Amino acid sequence: MMYIRFPLSLRNVEDLLGERGIDIYQETIRFWWNRFGPMFASDIRRQRASRMKGFRHWRWHLDEMFVKINGETHYLWRVVDHEGEVLESYVTKKRDKKAALRFIRKALKRHGQAEKIVTDGLKSYPSAMRELGNEERREIGRWENNRAENSHLPFRRRERVMQRFRRMKSLQKFASVHANIHNHFNSERHLIDRQTYKTRRSVALAVWQSLAA
Repeated sequence: MMYIRFPLSLRNVEDLLGERGIDIYQETIRFWWNRFGPMFASDIRRQRASRMKGFRHWRWHLDEMFVKINGETHYLWRVVDHEGEVLESYVTKKRDKKAALRFIRKALKRHGQAEKIVTDGLKSYPSAMRELGNEERREIGRWENNRAENSHLPFRRRERVMQRFRRMKSLQKFASVHANIHNHFNSERHLIDRQTYKTRRSVALAVWQSLAA
C-alpha cells in the first residue's frame, strides 16, 4: 500500500518499515507488490464497477498521455469518470483508430455504457465511437476534459520516482494497479470537512485490511 499509494521507492518503503521495527529487504516488498498488488486492485475495481453500473448520469472523460519506454514513445489511454476515478488504463504503441477502438471496447465491456463521453480533439475517438454506434454520446470542448488531465498528475509523480519504465507489460501492470489503489484512498480532502475525511479514510483502511486478511 505504501509503495503504490505514495511516491516512494522500494528503498523508501524499506526504511519506513525499518523505522517501525519491521526488518525487511526491498526485494521482498517488490515480491509482495508483484504477487498481491494486481489481486487487490482487481477486487477494488470489481466492487466499484458493480456499484456504478446502475448509475444513470455516469460521465466519462477519455484522454491519452505520452510515456517513454526505453526512449520510445508509447501511449497510455485512460478513462476517468465524473468523480475523478480512473476506470481503465491501456497501453499501446500507436494512437490510431484501432488502438482507440480496443481501448473503448475494453472500458465498455467492463463498466457498461456511460451517458456522456468527453474527449479531446483526437480524430481517432469519433472514428472509433462511430463504429461502436455511440458517437452521439460524445462531447468535446476546450476545458471539458480537465478532469482527465488532472488525473494524470499522481501517475506522473510515480513515474519520476520509478525513473520511467522498461517494458510495456510492466507499464500496463503498474498503471492498472496504481489507478485502482489510488482511487480507493483518494478522498479529495479539500472538498470535505475534517470529520468526513477521517470517516472515509477509516472505511478505506478497513476495506483494505479485509482484502489483505
